Amino acid sequence: MNLLPEIVRREIAQCGVMPFARFMELALYCPKHGYYETNKDNPGRRGDFYTSVGVGELFGQLLAFQFAGWLEGAPSADGGAWIVEAGAHDGKLAKDILSWLRSNRPGLFGRVEYGIVEPSPTRQEWQRATLTEFAPRVRWFDRLNDSTNRRFNGILFGNELLDSMPVRRFGWSAKDKRWFEWGVVLDGDKFAWAKIAQPESSLPSAIRELPSSLLPVLPDVYTIETSPAAESWWRDAAHALQRGRLMTIDYGLAAGELFSPSRPQGTLRAYFRHHASEDLLANVGEQDLTAHVNFSAIQAAGESTGLETESLQTQSQFLTRILANAAQDCAGEEWIAAHARQFQTLTHPEHLGRAFRVLVQLRR
Repeated sequence: MNLLPEIVRREIAQCGVMPFARFMELALYCPKHGYYETNKDNPGRRGDFYTSVGVGELFGQLLAFQFAGWLEGAPSADGGAWIVEAGAHDGKLAKDILSWLRSNRPGLFGRVEYGIVEPSPTRQEWQRATLTEFAPRVRWFDRLNDSTNRRFNGILFGNELLDSMPVRRFGWSAKDKRWFEWGVVLDGDKFAWAKIAQPESSLPSAIRELPSSLLPVLPDVYTIETSPAAESWWRDAAHALQRGRLMTIDYGLAAGELFSPSRPQGTLRAYFRHHASEDLLANVGEQDLTAHVNFSAIQAAGESTGLETESLQTQSQFLTRILANAAQDCAGEEWIAAHARQFQTLTHPEHLGRAFRVLVQLRR
């Protein structure tokens, strides 16, 4: 039985109107009842959305090849290195990466520690079950910014992590010539949208800095999203990186692409059984909610901590370059027969190649 709608109703009854970011947080991450807490099979062909990991083991193998090159090219003083994954879901990607390293780079495998940042006990259980054979090499952390001030040398990355973090939704009132924030209220037993007035000074800088010449032509209730949660997480991850690379692979666009007349309702979408829906308030806890990452904001957040941006490219460009460098590791008809279709799905513009972008930032 899905108890989450009642949990949300009770909180709205107490606060009157719930900011959408809080609604999204509960819908996806509420302990025991949130969407990502209740079913480890929600990605994939039987679930609600496809992921690069679900295409097959090739995605993890290509990442492992790239990670090996980065780590071997910048050895640490003690010979050890970290690969730290955040948002590992059921651990399948970690298993593909570690399996490739064990088979193809045994020396590096012997000195790498694999960390997983996972606050959910439920998802930790899924991951431990998947990674049983690699138990000595894997460590779990509830969060990055804890009292130990832990810092890593190596690689810290997330795959489809930032685009599932809660977002704030802002709308433009053409009548009042001002921005408001979208919130959620009760309309009988159903959830409905409500407008929350916001003073100019409390608006995110991404909105306050929009060209004034743009505002008069915006249609009424033109909507955009910001993700303070994603920017804050990226800064925390940057501070946790003593030396090495911070990488994310996510749906997303640059700021100039996000704020477009072609997206009057923003980029936030719901996904249920592989079908996109604009009814974001339905099926609470039973459908995925995701918004495009503002890569301009994430890039700036990393650079504000001293990271330098190494690359920002599509997943197709990123994986194609890896494969070109990995040609001798991937030679032969056997590889071609087993992986050609996976590679096409990962890189073709009509599949996953253009929708996902890869940001890599470096701390020397």
